[in-house]
Amino acid sequence: MSKKVDVLSRIRLLNGFFKVDEAIVSFEQMDGSMSAPIRRLDLVREDAVCALIVNKAKGTVVLVRQFRYGGLSRDQAFPLELVAGLIDAGEAPDVAIRREILEEVGFAMGPLTRVATFYPSPGITSERGILFYGETEGSEPVAAGGGLAEESEEIEVVELPFAEAFAMIESGEIFDGKTLIGLLWLKDKLHSGF
Repeated sequence: MSKKVDVLSRIRLLNGFFKVDEAIVSFEQMDGSMSAPIRRLDLVREDAVCALIVNKAKGTVVLVRQFRYGGLSRDQAFPLELVAGLIDAGEAPDVAIRREILEEVGFAMGPLTRVATFYPSPGITSERGILFYGETEGSEPVAAGGGLAEESEEIEVVELPFAEAFAMIESGEIFDGKTLIGLLWLKDKLHSGF
């Protein structure tokens, strides 16, 4: 559905690793009239990539655990997550995710399937996530993984049986959005004879 939006002004409030824009906008309402001008903020980010990595023969999923400051206030600073990262300028999404997989878990992946593109939180950020699926069956890690020291990453690789990962969704132990999307997609695919 396409509706009219007028951007009346836009200024950059923060221009560092994170960029934050402030905009005054008016949007088409349900009755067709334009809303009064409202202020909105946008955490401006490029697209990111993430990968659901599985070994179907073993019935396992490969996840990572690393420190995430945003979860600290709720004592959830070390979530289990899919491998993920930002796309570098000029880099294709499939190249970016292969780079991230090698850096974080050490696998040189075979074929990858693009599953979905989603907004993690469109009310606050322009960033989109691009989810890929890949299988490790028959392959061993070719690098140590664990992240990049120059990016202050210390990443633990965690391989879980499907049933355990799905149970961790139910118990609330897995709470990261991209990981929920990936694992629930996998659960649906397995249920339908994937």
